[in-house]
Amino acid sequence: MTSPISSVSATPTPAAAGGGDGGLRKAAEAFEAVILRQLMASMRQAKLADDIFGSSATDNFREMADARTADSLAAMRQFGIADMVERQFRGQLGGMPAGRFGGGVQ
Repeated sequence: MTSPISSVSATPTPAAAGGGDGGLRKAAEAFEAVILRQLMASMRQAKLADDIFGSSATDNFREMADARTADSLAAMRQFGIADMVERQFRGQLGGMPAGRFGGGVQ
């Protein structure tokens, strides 16, 4: 019986490694969403007064709502972080052969 891991090819293709046009774009948007989540968390910590209805459930809900908002903002690409990341990596990966997209940091 073979395991699913043994059936994976040794040289990742751009699509399998998350590369290609869509993979790089999604990774850049995900990175922008992480930055925006951290920004929103910092803004929440700088509250001006105590929340009279505060609880751990409310905090969890706010964190989930902030994460969803950050994902939506990153998808709109209005901050430019994802565009800069995508441009930087596209320039670095542009001249590489197709089999080396998943090779890591150079």
